[in-house]
Amino acid sequence: MERPVMQKMWLFLAMGLFAVCPATTDGAGGSEGLVSTNLLGPAKLASVWQTTLPVRPGERLEMVRVLEDRLYVRTAENYVWSLDRRTGDIVFSRSIAPAGFPIFGWTAYDDRLITVIDNQVVELDANAGTRKRVSNLNLSIIAPPVRNSEFFYVSAADRRVHLFRAEDMVKLRMASADNDSQITSVLAGEDMVVFGTDAGNLVAMATDAPRKLWQFDAPGAIAGPVVRSGSSFFFASKDTCVYRVDATEAGEGSMAWRYQTEAILDREPRVTATAVYQYAPGRGVTAIGRRSGKALWTLAEGVDLLAEAGNRAYVFTRFNTLVVMDNASGNQVFWVNCADAAYYATNTNDARIYLAGQGGRVLCIEPIR
Repeated sequence: MERPVMQKMWLFLAMGLFAVCPATTDGAGGSEGLVSTNLLGPAKLASVWQTTLPVRPGERLEMVRVLEDRLYVRTAENYVWSLDRRTGDIVFSRSIAPAGFPIFGWTAYDDRLITVIDNQVVELDANAGTRKRVSNLNLSIIAPPVRNSEFFYVSAADRRVHLFRAEDMVKLRMASADNDSQITSVLAGEDMVVFGTDAGNLVAMATDAPRKLWQFDAPGAIAGPVVRSGSSFFFASKDTCVYRVDATEAGEGSMAWRYQTEAILDREPRVTATAVYQYAPGRGVTAIGRRSGKALWTLAEGVDLLAEAGNRAYVFTRFNTLVVMDNASGNQVFWVNCADAAYYATNTNDARIYLAGQGGRVLCIEPIR
């Protein structure tokens, strides 16, 4: 659904201004910056770019997300901006659904973005935001759909993962957990499909048939999506623990380590090359050594990981501050007041940090080398 004509004209003019004066590299300095360079400098951080998106007064943001080389921002009224996260330039901006339509899931595959809008699988052109394909699967979808080169995998309320041929979305077969538990998240690779359940099962299956390769069972429900990195799978469980499970050459799933927190977990861990960052309600963020499974530090006021650079982790807090933690010593190095930043993105790909304000200002900063 398009916005009213006057709104479209206003947006067109605003976009014209961006074309003349795009993302600024010094916008974070001075009174108009989301975070002042006077605050960033002592923390050895520098502004890369700042862009102001034409967000309506009072309209809140629902999503700020890093996917590959893009930063996506979506409002509560389902208007989306795609930005080149290196430069801040706008790749596309458009309404992807009428205001009020439920949307969940946001993944990228090749030149398409995959999401669920009003219980339909919608594939958007990653460069234009236009709809390439809409599939009504006649299922009650409960987890973001995923795909590999040949198939789509969709978890539904019937406690099954349904397999569709990616080429034409023809349904081929379905699979379930042995205990018929609800499948809450699915990962699709070219070598295996892995899903997590509300009974604590982590199940790996063949990509093209309901044939189980291996299974690992945790005592509590898996909280949030399972995260894969190489041959390792990381997940949070409602038994208060964070797990690393490795797929072995023998074709089994073996627990590498388990770290117990002091709270019932409700979201997935953030996984980098060196550490695993887990938020625990009421307890903050804990950094766990990826190899050792031992705690590196805990920041009680921490809310989420922003990014990591070398031994330093950048964490957003409930006080709207950016805290720099040293993973080697476990000490807090510095903190930055980010009072005007109401939103953030987690970036586990590189060291860039993305913050956004209520008025549509989006800021990218990075450590000074």
